[in-house]
Amino acid sequence: MAEEAILGYLATSEEIPDSGQFASQHGFQHNDVVNVIKSLHGFRYIDAQDIKRESWVLTDEGKKYAADGSPEVQLFLAVPQEGSISKDELQKKLEPSVFKIGCSQAGKNKWVDMGKQVSRKVQHVEDKVKDLLIRIQKGDALGKDDINSLKARKLIVAQTWKGYSVKKGPNYAPTRKKVATDLTRENLQRGDWKEQEFKEYNFNAKGPPAEAGHLHPLLKASIGHYIYQLHLAYGKYVKQQLKNIFLQLGFEEMPTNNFVESSFWNFDALFQPQQHPARDSHDTFFLEVPSTTRELPEDYVKLVKRVHESGGYGSRGYMYDWKREEANKNLLRTHTTAVSTRMLYALAKQPFTPKRYFSIDRVFRNESVDRTHLAEFHQIEGLVCDKGLTLGDLIGVLNDFFSRLGMSKLRFKPAYNPYTEPSMEIFSYHEGLKKWVEIGNSGMFRPEMLLPMGFPEDVRVIAWGLSLERPTMILYGVDNIRDLFGHKVDLSLMKRNPICRLGID
Repeated sequence: MAEEAILGYLATSEEIPDSGQFASQHGFQHNDVVNVIKSLHGFRYIDAQDIKRESWVLTDEGKKYAADGSPEVQLFLAVPQEGSISKDELQKKLEPSVFKIGCSQAGKNKWVDMGKQVSRKVQHVEDKVKDLLIRIQKGDALGKDDINSLKARKLIVAQTWKGYSVKKGPNYAPTRKKVATDLTRENLQRGDWKEQEFKEYNFNAKGPPAEAGHLHPLLKASIGHYIYQLHLAYGKYVKQQLKNIFLQLGFEEMPTNNFVESSFWNFDALFQPQQHPARDSHDTFFLEVPSTTRELPEDYVKLVKRVHESGGYGSRGYMYDWKREEANKNLLRTHTTAVSTRMLYALAKQPFTPKRYFSIDRVFRNESVDRTHLAEFHQIEGLVCDKGLTLGDLIGVLNDFFSRLGMSKLRFKPAYNPYTEPSMEIFSYHEGLKKWVEIGNSGMFRPEMLLPMGFPEDVRVIAWGLSLERPTMILYGVDNIRDLFGHKVDLSLMKRNPICRLGID
């Protein structure tokens, strides 16, 4: 046993100067000796001092050259002593890496004349590189210039050896006395507890940290000032909190289980022209298989085609040749408004009833990733369908909705959307960035979108959409969306963030 050998050796000697040599002399693995030294040192049987020695060892490439010769010499020997050889023929004789390095080094050493034909400039060369590598294998010391030359060619690497020198410690004994950790029933019955030595208790020692799961900020609830929301504080989702806000406002949730959507429902039914830039492949992820949809409501398709080409309902349309094959293309939905379109179409087929719908789910856009944009994110969407709605109703609903999220500083800016008129961008003040940040878009759906579905002329739909990530960034003070969602998220972010947010003003 390594422990017995170490303690026994120190009984007759003052010091073990080198644990590596001690392991070799006594037939032990050095790692086993190191483990025993650490254990004995912990109980103060011995005192141990670190020893470090640096040496050079060959890389795999260096080992290959030590056996076969350096590339430059291999190339030199492949060139005939008299005459010349074509570069192509010479390349066939050598491995690609050997040929490439050999040409460079042999030309640098002026051993060969490199051209279309390769010939020797000298008749004899010494393989200094191979000799140096063999010397390192033997453990010989080399000069600084030689070391730097081999290191530059990545033929050698530094290796640090770690060991210990060992002396007797304050608690030294020829054999380690076993210390009991528990007083057992058997100890009491035998009475040997009187002679037993027990390990001291460290009452100041801390226990291991309790491992527990941590919620991502997107999954944490931010608690409002409403008392009845207090039950959300521990473990409910932000998504669930948003759902609760919508439900408090009288909304119904729309089904959002289709990530794949047809271009018709995603674009055409929203009165978005087929030549719109958002429908290009650099903005949208189109599917290869299945590339097209199988069925669409034909009567409705004809009405959408007509309003695109020649207008109607007070509009002149876009005046272009609408193509069915474009509408049939499948894609990863770019917004959950595609779901809203389906729901409104189904609602229009029934006797009119005012409705409030919402959805929260994932959408995909082929965007360049930066501090505020991702190619994959979550979209929150809400819409109200009723008669006589105005832009003032939309602004009032938005202020009510966002105030329940703790964002009371809102601004609205006129904007353009193909399927809403008027349209507004929504901005909220970001305390971390110290500036106004766009958090969503809103507007009133156009008659060219609603009337082909079959709605009465006095029906209006107000709608808005925003990402789940941006409000979360504002609430948690995150200034880079990549720190919040995606493969570069620091997992410690989840541990550092508060369990919940209380008392939003």
